[in-house]
Order: sequence, then C-alpha cells, then structure tokens
Amino acid sequence: MDSKKDNEENLSVCVLASGSRGNAVFVSDGSTSILVDAGLSGIEIERRLKSRGLCLRDIDAILVSHEHGDHIQGAGVLSRRFHLPLYINFKTFQVAARRLGKIHDSLLNRFECGAGFMINTLNIRPFSLSHDAADPAGFTINQNGQKIGIATDLGIATSVVKNHLKDCAILVLEANHDPGMLMNGPYPWPLKQRVRSRVGHLSNEESGTLLDEIKHDGLMHVILAHLSEANNTPEKALSVVEEAMNHCKARVTVARQDVCGELLRLDV
Repeated sequence: MDSKKDNEENLSVCVLASGSRGNAVFVSDGSTSILVDAGLSGIEIERRLKSRGLCLRDIDAILVSHEHGDHIQGAGVLSRRFHLPLYINFKTFQVAARRLGKIHDSLLNRFECGAGFMINTLNIRPFSLSHDAADPAGFTINQNGQKIGIATDLGIATSVVKNHLKDCAILVLEANHDPGMLMNGPYPWPLKQRVRSRVGHLSNEESGTLLDEIKHDGLMHVILAHLSEANNTPEKALSVVEEAMNHCKARVTVARQDVCGELLRLDV
C-alpha cells in the first residue's frame, strides 16, 4: 500500500500489537498516516507494518496515550531515526522524558486532553481516561465524516469516555480480563486489586456494557484490545461482548499480542 497516494480520504486501521508486552495502532486516511503508541521495538514495528504492505517511512507522526513502557518503548527511537513528530500531553511527557530519550524540540508537540488538534489531514480529539498514569488519553480520529475511537487502559467508562466514543465507525476498546480468571489467577492480591480498580482495566463485562450503551447502526467494527494473557482468553472476551452487542451488525474481533491484526478500511 502506498499510503501517500492510494485510497485518499478512506480511513484505515491496523492494530499492530495489543497487550501488556506492547501496543501500537496504525491509522491512515491515505494522505496522513500515524502510529497511536509505539510500545514495541522499532524493528518489530517495521516488521509488522511490512506484513500488511505498509512502510514505516510513510508514517507522519506518533501519538502517545500515556507513559507506560508497553506504549512508548519504541517511540523515542522511531522519532529520532525517522524524524517523526511526537504528539504527547504535558504531564505524560514530564514523566516519560527519560524513557523517551532526547526528542528534538522541532519534533515535540504537546497537547491537552479535551482540546482537539490536527495532524496534517487527521482531526484528533484526545480525552481523559481513568488509569494509573500521569494523564492518560483516549483518542477519536476524524476524517471526511468518519470517526475512529481508541480507548485502552481505562479502569472505568466515564461519561466523558462514552460521549467521545459514540458515533464511531471503528472502535478499538479494552476488554482486559475475565473477573473469575483474575481472582483465581496467579497475580498477587495487590495487583488483582489494581486491575479491578477505577484506575485499572476494563473487564469483558464492563467493555460489553459500554458497547451496549454506545452501539449504533453506523458502528462497523469493534476490535477488543489489551487482553490479559494470564486473566482472559479471546473466546471469553468475544462471547461476553458479542452477547452485549446483540442486534448490532458490527463485526467483533480480538487484537493479539504476537500477531498483527488485519488492515481495516472504511468506505467513504
């Protein structure tokens, strides 16, 4: 795919990886291409892009959701190597600066949750999430009347989250754990409490409840993301969410940690 020329104004999404060992999402409108998070090594991100006919040199910017390593591992390296602008909010940059390494001032773009901005042709709307990070953000990305929502790493679905994620054509949404597997699983009790808390992660049921509230006829695809390898299975997540999505035509799939997802395109 020549992302600078083909399919202009058709939004496309590809989850390169999702989970506690690394997260990255490719989004493009055919003119502007970005990575939402870069939590894998630069080499691995490049490999996964190539597996879908995409080129790292066509990426225009990296958009950072929060400072945890599974979201920023490769961000600084890629920014320096390919001279990629880095979009990151103020508080996140303060705590992530050391891990990111030196970012040239000309490449550093700070945003605030609640204030929209443009990355070339893409309209980005960042919104606050409830998670144990400095200032975690979810995003909606708009172009030509189409809207994509990305929200992983959130402990609860606040009214702000619901308001931003409504009317999306594609949703990348966390379904982190099965409550029974979490409580009976190998995690120490303090970690179990953290995962279940308001600043932890959404369970399958909580993700399903959120989707039931915001589903609509224009929702075409839901990608369940950030599944715990210890406390969830794709089958459990799909079963719970598909039941909640009853009577909605949206296709529901699961993003994987070790396998790049398919490249999804919206018809404009």
